[in-house]
Amino acid sequence: MSEAQPTVRTGARDLTAFQKNILVVLAEEPRYGLAVKRELEEYYGEEVNHGRLYPNLDDLVGEGLVEKSELDKRTNQYALTDAGVEAVFDDLSWALGKFIANDERAERIREIVAANE
Repeated sequence: MSEAQPTVRTGARDLTAFQKNILVVLAEEPRYGLAVKRELEEYYGEEVNHGRLYPNLDDLVGEGLVEKSELDKRTNQYALTDAGVEAVFDDLSWALGKFIANDERAERIREIVAANE
């Protein structure tokens, strides 16, 4: 088993899985709310309620993990802050450190990374 690299402690450890998934969606690129909603709906395979999405986005903004800006008078855009990027890295590092328990798993992770480069 490999030793996990030291990680930066962030507020990500107190986030819900749904909030972590929002961060992952925003890690790809900044998006407006409905685009975040569509990505999450594709992932979950069911409708994501506005009443669930926007309060969680607002919480992430309040935590300093997401930045909210005005795209136009009716549309807000959301983007990860540097702290949000670190929160995603922290979560991935922790999960991978637990998951990569042998060479076979490590190789599968390398394959996933290579396929997404």
